[in-house]
Amino acid sequence: MPKGIESELDRFLAEYPQTTGFEVLLPDINGMLRGVRATRHDMHGIVESGAYMSASTMLLDSRGVLPEGLETGLKDGDPDFPCRPVPGSFAPVPWSGRPTGQCLAQMFVEETTPCHYDSRYVLQRVLERYAEIGLRPVIALELEFYLLDDSEAGRPAPLRTRIPGTHLLQDSPRLHGLDDLQELEHFLADVETACAAQRIPIGSTMSEGSPGQFEINLNHVANAELACDHAILLRRLIRGVARKNGMAATFMAKPFADLDGSGMHVHMSLIDAEGRNVFAGRPPASRPDAYAPALRHAVGGLLRAIPQTMAILAPNANSYRRLGPSSFLSVEQAWGVNHRRVALRIPPSDDANVRLEYRPAGADSNPYLVTAAVLAAVHHGITQRVEPPAMVREGQILEGDDGRAVNWEGALDGFERGGLLRDYLGGNFSDTYLRCRRLEAAEYRSRVPDLDYLWYLASI
Repeated sequence: MPKGIESELDRFLAEYPQTTGFEVLLPDINGMLRGVRATRHDMHGIVESGAYMSASTMLLDSRGVLPEGLETGLKDGDPDFPCRPVPGSFAPVPWSGRPTGQCLAQMFVEETTPCHYDSRYVLQRVLERYAEIGLRPVIALELEFYLLDDSEAGRPAPLRTRIPGTHLLQDSPRLHGLDDLQELEHFLADVETACAAQRIPIGSTMSEGSPGQFEINLNHVANAELACDHAILLRRLIRGVARKNGMAATFMAKPFADLDGSGMHVHMSLIDAEGRNVFAGRPPASRPDAYAPALRHAVGGLLRAIPQTMAILAPNANSYRRLGPSSFLSVEQAWGVNHRRVALRIPPSDDANVRLEYRPAGADSNPYLVTAAVLAAVHHGITQRVEPPAMVREGQILEGDDGRAVNWEGALDGFERGGLLRDYLGGNFSDTYLRCRRLEAAEYRSRVPDLDYLWYLASI
């Protein structure tokens, strides 16, 4: 039992004495929260010994089905492992219909041995490398999502706000539209209240480029695990608050073919033992690529690793619909200052707060694994002094990607061939992740979609 976790529970119950039960939340390999509900009384036992869940809980596919052919499951009897509360994660659930608390959990196979495919542990392995070189990541994540209309049709539709003074619905891009935020004021106020209760440090909220699409930014924290906690809990919170307000929210990467996809952008810098940003400083105008060596090498590592990280950045079949040639993003090995058509952007900032924004990941991805992959590539780049290609100039007009297809099978092949992530994330995890993803991809391909009937049934 982590030191002090029992006193954390006691303090939480003293602050929220009406609490009747708890939800113990376990992020699976897809970044989806699984778990159990526990009574107030039972929570004390969970703090002491853990909530026992089957090992296969971590390996379910996107539907919640255990893929056939894994070593864990039918072959080994699917043993139960203790899932222990994460220190500092007790919080109320403001959208619940009864006074409820929650906590995140991590799976262990023994008293002090984390499960090798627990995504929090995968990130912890990478962070150990940073401790060895005296650097600490500062991370913030941005999440895009859609609110959905209450449609009686068989397909979802994005929520469209009204044109003021009419019952007509908006049908045009609403980037930074304040009217949309005002019409959703009650929902957004509930989100802000719930975030404050759960200590999730949100910053700005904005209307994105498609009807019903929004972005909420999280503030930077000098704790990569905590930054990922914030992201995965914010997704749960938004879905819960939307449901309370009679709506639905989705973080699918591409829920609508004719509208923008939703991403999860990773903002990061690195600080040394004295708290100084090692990316800090701006180059002279005559040398736009002459940034600090640590930043240049971080960029070099990230760009070189893109082919083998895509299987984590885009974890399911729908993820790759977001990466089409007309999308407002790139997975090419390019970087630039204040340029959103490149994979790796340096946002505007003062000299002391220079940071990187990594853009390829989808909103549907696992925050822990994405951050682990990003930090692995950055660490490799810095320690091996990997120089990046020439940067895209600010304001440069790009004609688009070079046409290379990005698909699920190709991404999985890149993950399997690349040795960098296997080294950082662990061989056992890499084998398990690859097996789970390939089995889900095969199952997805085996289904005959309705489009096959619409196009081919009458004529073939």
